Amino acid sequence: MAEINTSMLLRILKDGSVEAGRLIRREIELDASIGSAMQTSLNNTWPDRTEDISPSSHVGRIISEVKSGGDQALQRFTKLFDGSEYGETEVSEEEIVEAFKTIPIDDLEAIQFTVARIKKYHEDQLKHGPQSFMKRSMGWSVRPLTRVGIYMTGGEAALPSSVIHTAVPAVVAGVKELVGFSAPMKNGKINPHKLVAARLSGVDKVYRGSGAQALAAMAYGTEVSGRVDKIFGPGGLFVTLAKKQLFGDVGIDSIYGPTETLVIADQSASPSLAAADLLAQAEHDVLATPILLCDSSEFAERTAEYVNEQVMSLERREIAEAAISRGGAIVVENLSRAVDLSNAFAPEHLCLLVRAPEELIESITNCGGIFVGESSPEVLGDYTAGPSHVMPTGGSARWASPLSVLDFLKITSIVALDDDELLRLGPDAAILARAEGLTGHALSIERRLQR
Repeated sequence: MAEINTSMLLRILKDGSVEAGRLIRREIELDASIGSAMQTSLNNTWPDRTEDISPSSHVGRIISEVKSGGDQALQRFTKLFDGSEYGETEVSEEEIVEAFKTIPIDDLEAIQFTVARIKKYHEDQLKHGPQSFMKRSMGWSVRPLTRVGIYMTGGEAALPSSVIHTAVPAVVAGVKELVGFSAPMKNGKINPHKLVAARLSGVDKVYRGSGAQALAAMAYGTEVSGRVDKIFGPGGLFVTLAKKQLFGDVGIDSIYGPTETLVIADQSASPSLAAADLLAQAEHDVLATPILLCDSSEFAERTAEYVNEQVMSLERREIAEAAISRGGAIVVENLSRAVDLSNAFAPEHLCLLVRAPEELIESITNCGGIFVGESSPEVLGDYTAGPSHVMPTGGSARWASPLSVLDFLKITSIVALDDDELLRLGPDAAILARAEGLTGHALSIERRLQR
């Protein structure tokens, strides 16, 4: 049998079992259905359709209309989908000032503290980043992007941390202008926590706009907002589809999927804290994936018991329960095997709740972030630790990195050779050009050599 114990929300699986293998290989069925209510809403948006319109086609039509219709189309779709009423697309200075007066002082101070922490870390990061150089008449120039847009995910919900962790690295990198788009609330205003976070993080302007229409506005520009060079920030299904369709016309940071956390624990760890770490990610999304790898069946069962106990106190209990049921605990022979499985899964977050975590770090090759020991919970990374919490998901940690100042920089190669270098390098270049059948290339060099 694959399962050692099936009485708990958290499945306990034997390493090597079919179910454990499917979990590590990400062969878990994701419900691609958008539901009948959503399908009806999509169909009603486009009365000229002849059949059910797919989410991808829906997004494609929105992008096309915003590209041609500008701010009018942006407002029309945003008001339709968010049930909001407002006049101006750009958020006024008065609304931003009012936001500072609206939020509780404790929240304001927490945002200020978080911005300062994230800024300090990324300033240190920039010092260790690539630098412009010239050597032997060649080199490169490292410059920040000129104009960047961030999608400030969430509408009625207050998600200031996402704004901070996306905007601050851009400001530290030296981006010339940073704009944000956010879905408005029903009253037409932007959530005040997000506005405060945006202002303190260094966002220059904030516009009302949600989903695919906001990304299209950033990609192509409207009469009010103008176009950007690159778009950053996570979002839901329609934002993800828009990113895929807009890439090439505008830079895209990455494609982000549901969050995931993998915990490696030995018998020195607290099963209560292991359960807390799994549930902290599970409450994000029904499609989140929380996984425990441990070297003890007893530890796995105790953790599962704590999951059942702790989930009862969560406001998002149903979401957490659904996510926990998608994940599981895999009992392995030793921690070396746990690291191998983790590298194969390539998690967004990897938590090391083991006696000697430093002994494992060198063997870890694929993950977005490593959270070392019980005093470094991933939740601190979500808020106040320092590195951006925007990290690769869906196994993309095999090749991708967390958001950093590097994402807001671009490198331009420089070649500034003198006549002596031309004479030294030119003949071989001309030979290669003729070998490739590119006579014009060869002649461009040879005419210079003959001067």
